[in-house]
Amino acid sequence: VQLVESGGDLVQTGGSLRLSCAASGSIFSINAMGWHRQAPGKERELIAAISDGIGTYYADSVKGRFTISRDNGKSTLYLQMNSLKPEDTAMYYCAAQSGDRKPYEFNYWGQGTQVAVSS
Repeated sequence: VQLVESGGDLVQTGGSLRLSCAASGSIFSINAMGWHRQAPGKERELIAAISDGIGTYYADSVKGRFTISRDNGKSTLYLQMNSLKPEDTAMYYCAAQSGDRKPYEFNYWGQGTQVAVSS
């Protein structure tokens, strides 16, 4: 499975962005996908995920502002980000999970797309 993110940009506080993640390869094997982010000097964190068996997950920091979605063919994952804050500035990574793994134990990763929010 290959993952390619797009949609990162520089926006002002309160603005919106939609990130996309195009999946290719053995997409039929994917059973969960998610978005992580990593800010400078901080650990990478899972912020949103969608799973065939569990549903959706959101970190408290983005709940109510971000929405994760996926097309029916599982080939594209989206993250709609509204009411952006400077603390949302980070590299955003798409991830996918296949096989029998623990929930959100992703085994495929994209290269990332940069989001910067100016105050």
